[in-house]
Amino acid sequence: MMWTKLTIETTVDAVDILSVFLDEKGVEGIMIEDNVPLTEEDKKAMFVDIPLVEGEDDGTAKVSCFIDTSFDIDTLKADIVAELTRLSAFMPVGTMNITLSNTEDKDWINNWKQFFKPFRIYDNIVIKPTWEELEAVNEDDIVVEIDPGIAFGTGSHETTKLCIGQLKKYLKDGDSVFDVGSGSGILSIISVFLGAGFVHGMDIDEIAVKASIENQEVNKISEDKLKFTCGNLLDSTTGSEDIKKAIEINGGNKYDIVVANILADVIIPLSGVVRPLIKEGGLFITSGIIDMKEEQVKTALIENGFTIVDIVHMNDWVSIIAK
Repeated sequence: MMWTKLTIETTVDAVDILSVFLDEKGVEGIMIEDNVPLTEEDKKAMFVDIPLVEGEDDGTAKVSCFIDTSFDIDTLKADIVAELTRLSAFMPVGTMNITLSNTEDKDWINNWKQFFKPFRIYDNIVIKPTWEELEAVNEDDIVVEIDPGIAFGTGSHETTKLCIGQLKKYLKDGDSVFDVGSGSGILSIISVFLGAGFVHGMDIDEIAVKASIENQEVNKISEDKLKFTCGNLLDSTTGSEDIKKAIEINGGNKYDIVVANILADVIIPLSGVVRPLIKEGGLFITSGIIDMKEEQVKTALIENGFTIVDIVHMNDWVSIIAK
């Protein structure tokens, strides 16, 4: 289905009223672009761990919406211009320029796949999208097939590469592994291929768990080797039950390795609850940590009874391994 993207150049002052106006015209949802600085509360709510690039706040804004063929575009444009002209008597409304472009549903859903190609990391680990073919495979290659869907984890990001490298370095044959925040399941699946005896992957997102199970099936891994569940160890209501369930899934035993490729702001509180899941002398492999938060994560780990045994950097990202 074809959609028309309609973008209006206006001002921050006019955004709210223009949004209500578009809603009254039957437009279901808009996108706003501006340079208004984010508050600390905004940043926490977004739950990101990457530097946010912000421009100079010049008071301008762009309001975009996607409309289908049920709209008369010329009439809608004229109505928008009329409304902004009316508002101009009370506030700045900007240039009022309106631009149009066309797109299709498939552009949003599938176009990213053209950029995800098979690639090799750490010599013998090959990440292969399920829809791609491999031209050459070496005898000792570990080939992992992945379709992440909308879950995090193709293996190409530095944080995932760091975790894979640490699993390859520290995981021993027969080890049990708990992958907290398993995303697409890539770390869980690689752990099985690296010789883990049993792996449990947990994510708070049911869609991610579904993607993980599909990737497990594609890689022909049985449930006695790998189990994915939905849960949240940090949930104040259900977290204790999810911790208990994680132990039960591993046959009533603690894990040799817990791996968490999430964010620093999750790893910090997680370090306070995950220790009972790890065997004495076991390892907590963490990644997803932006370098500016390395010291905060180290402090949290030490305060919760861990000893730092290894730290690896890759560009702006850090992996910290604790015992």
